[in-house]
Order: sequence, then structure tokens, then C-alpha cells
Amino acid sequence: MRRDIQEADMVQCEMCGTETASPNRVKIEGAELDVCDECTEFGTEVKTDSGSSSTSTKYSTSSSSSSDSSSSTSTGGTSTGGGRRRDIYDEMDEIAPDYDERIRNARESAGLTQDELAKQLNEKASLIRKLEHGETLPADEVREKLERGLDISLTTSGGGDETEWESDDATGGYTLGDVVERKDS
Repeated sequence: MRRDIQEADMVQCEMCGTETASPNRVKIEGAELDVCDECTEFGTEVKTDSGSSSTSTKYSTSSSSSSDSSSSTSTGGTSTGGGRRRDIYDEMDEIAPDYDERIRNARESAGLTQDELAKQLNEKASLIRKLEHGETLPADEVREKLERGLDISLTTSGGGDETEWESDDATGGYTLGDVVERKDS
């Protein structure tokens, strides 16, 4: 019976799976995880209310016992404290979906062949062909060469506009159901 109580207080690290009696709540690339002491270094520690914790569950925030209701309010409150969260991926630029057309149109308007552009950029002609056919994404270095050499932009800024993922029936936005073909139909 004593062993069951000790095992109930143990929680698995959500990174490496090691059992730990006192997990640390850290934020790693936007996700809040309960991790062991060794995995804490991979993220930034999340401040939790000192009085709130939960009894032993798979997702407990600490090993001390308290009521489950205080745990749910503490985890829900941590993400709203400072307003909108900051994520490194929000500031990153993304390759534009029509990058292949932009490259081809800019090359043609400059009056260059694929071979000439490749020599100008010190890249292989086969890479230019693959980029123009959309078979490969340009590496950052190649993207920068293309943008400078052709005076174009191949990215869309990250800006952090998360509304693009929200469905809006008034604008006729697509849903997964609009795209999926059912086999039983």
C-alpha cells in the first residue's frame, strides 16, 4: 500500500519520460510542459500561483496536494496574464505560396534564361529549374540571392496574425469538410 502512494506522487516528464516527484512547469516553443529537472533547461520556467497545485494526475503541476479546481484555474490563467503570447515563429517570414511564379516572372522580365540566372547567382541551373517548378523550397541563402538578384520578395511576413486560422462563414472561408472526400459517398 505504501508503494502505491509513492507511485501516485510520481509524474512522468513530458519530454523524456523520466518519473519525477517534483516536475517543473516550463514553456518550450509555445507549449507548456511538466518536465524533470534535467529537461527544465530546454525552456523557460512558467510562474504558477504558489497556492495552486493538483493531486496526482498525468498532467499535474506539482506533487503537493490541493483541490483539482484550483489547478484548472491556475493553468488557464497563465496564458492570459501578459496579453498575447510571444512566439519566435510569429516573427519569422514564410515563403510565399507562389514563390515559383514570382521567380519565373522576374527572371523572364529581366530577360534572363535559367542558365544565365544560375551563373549570376553562382548556383546550379538545375536548382533554378526546380525552384521555378515548385519542386523545392529555396534555402535562406538562395532565397536572399534571388531576392537581391531579381529585386523581388519571396516571403510573406510572419506578423503574428492568428485570425487567418479562424473560420468565418460570412467570407466563405473553407473548412476541412469542404476539402475532404468521403469514401462512403
